[in-house]
Amino acid sequence: MEMRTQMTQPTIQPPLPVKANDTEKVTINLGLVDLGQIDLLVQEGFYTNRTDLIRTAIRNQLVAHADVIRQTVTRKSLVLGLQHFSRADLEALQAAGQTLRIQVLGLATIAHDVTPELALATITDISVLGALHASPAVKAALAGRIH
Repeated sequence: MEMRTQMTQPTIQPPLPVKANDTEKVTINLGLVDLGQIDLLVQEGFYTNRTDLIRTAIRNQLVAHADVIRQTVTRKSLVLGLQHFSRADLEALQAAGQTLRIQVLGLATIAHDVTPELALATITDISVLGALHASPAVKAALAGRIH
């Protein structure tokens, strides 16, 4: 009988630097009146463009709900920010007979040299609120484990 230990935070390499322009595109639909009001505020110089207003509004809402976000991150044992998993990290887990649950609020990256077989052998569950960057083959292999 093989025994596996679940790990929530492996010893990992230092994270890749996050650049200020690392963003994900989000598409939204707005009513014409709302859009017109946004354009008016841009035209009057309150914001440089539509995106500036929308980002500001989102940031203001995130600040307003900061306590709920902090409590939920703690309750769900989420890693906040960036977490990177290299091939060496996963090979070390495999050699130790351990598996990994990835729980991230932000960005989780799995190195592009990680094979689908290694990912399947070491990653039991992935929950990412934000973005998951991995090769298409690894994402396809782990599709049933991504929540």
